[in-house]
Amino acid sequence: MFCPKCGSLIMPKKIDGLTITECSCGHSAKNMSTKISEKNTKVEKEVEIIEKREETLPTSKDDCPKCGNDEAYYFVRQTRAADEPPTKFLRCTKCNHSWRDYD
Repeated sequence: MFCPKCGSLIMPKKIDGLTITECSCGHSAKNMSTKISEKNTKVEKEVEIIEKREETLPTSKDDCPKCGNDEAYYFVRQTRAADEPPTKFLRCTKCNHSWRDYD
């Protein structure tokens, strides 16, 4: 949200547990708090969608170091330099414990 007075970006601030929106020029927007709570609801829904997507990840036969289950979801990401091998991230299908496998 931009300030109608000076055009600057208005950022929400938490003061004594209340979320207020006030520009550096002193202008305050009173109706912004409802938009902030709507955005938090959207973030929660996105987290639920990501958790549901986990079930569509491929599985591999890897032993969980926490519970000993022999099946895990996995995905691969390049976390280091391009000339290094990628990192395999695993999550147990039984206890949801996560770990990395550096090949």
